[in-house]
Amino acid sequence: ADRDAVAALLAGIDADHPLTAVIHTAGVLDDGTIPSLTAEGLDAVLRPKVDAAWYLHEFTQGLDLAGFVMFSSFAGVMGNAGQGNYAAANAFLDALAQARRAEGLAGLSLAWGLWEQETGMTGTLGAVDLRRMARAGMPALSAEQGLAAFEAATASGRTAVVAVRLDLSVLRTFPEVPHLMRGLVRAGRRSAVSVLAGKDSELLRRLAGLGEAEQVRLVVELVRAQAAAVLGHESAETVQARREFRELGFDSLTAVELRNRLNAATGLRLPATLIFDCPTPVSLAEHLLAEIAPGTNTAVELSLLADLDRFETALSGYTLDDLARNGISTRLRHLLVKVSESGTETSEIAVAGMLESASTEEILSFIDNELGRSKDL
Repeated sequence: ADRDAVAALLAGIDADHPLTAVIHTAGVLDDGTIPSLTAEGLDAVLRPKVDAAWYLHEFTQGLDLAGFVMFSSFAGVMGNAGQGNYAAANAFLDALAQARRAEGLAGLSLAWGLWEQETGMTGTLGAVDLRRMARAGMPALSAEQGLAAFEAATASGRTAVVAVRLDLSVLRTFPEVPHLMRGLVRAGRRSAVSVLAGKDSELLRRLAGLGEAEQVRLVVELVRAQAAAVLGHESAETVQARREFRELGFDSLTAVELRNRLNAATGLRLPATLIFDCPTPVSLAEHLLAEIAPGTNTAVELSLLADLDRFETALSGYTLDDLARNGISTRLRHLLVKVSESGTETSEIAVAGMLESASTEEILSFIDNELGRSKDL
């Protein structure tokens, strides 16, 4: 990462044994969620990736290299909780490989997943960290698998290659499959019932028949179970309900995983600062319950959304002509106006005005957005 030192290093290579390839493997970790990142930490992570790779590129552009290989990371391709700085550094390597190839130069960015072999970067990972990665559906590469991947990547002629193990059986259990993996694992379909106001219907049904104290107890057990899973404990009994998450062993990365698990379990969209705002399982459960807040109309709403599910299922089984499509779109417009009547007069006028001029595509997009859904799901 020292430009003058790199220049001196390359200038000192014996002309009788010239440089024929560059393999850049350096990297430094300084993990943390985005609000906790510092300028110093960002510099420490970017220098060995961005600066060093750029200087190597700069001083070898005039050489006819057989290879210019950079060790990137899956974090730069997919993203990884708590590694915004590391993801950015590796995304630069991916882009540099593309730029070199566009100039007719050798260039390969190899985005690695975790290796089993302990290194300076991963040697500090504990059993909980490794279990967390395995739960993400990405078990570690053995040294033999890594070397085989390296050979395959360098022989592929590609500019960017992802070398990572995937446990598809684990990925299939995810409530939402990342976009980049949907060619490998079919994304699950979330029904209208399961996104009732962004909330999980099974949990709502269980809560609806309970008194207030029992509701709190149920959600506390949910939080304890998810916290135990994140920490790698076999039983929720190890998570004390009134002890602070920080004392239980949570850090910024495990906090994000717990948030993601509770998002999936409740259907809510919770902030990354969740366990810092609600520092104990009990306070977090009370917060979740207030967000979920099943009301007296829950059963009616579930029934209506179940009807929408049946309509969507029926609709997907037909190829509609223009006449049928226009008729259905007109009915949906009228229904949306009726739904909007429960809001303020201003919102009713706004929605009605939008519907009058909306296309069929815009209407369907509106339905998806109002239900908290994405058409890609």
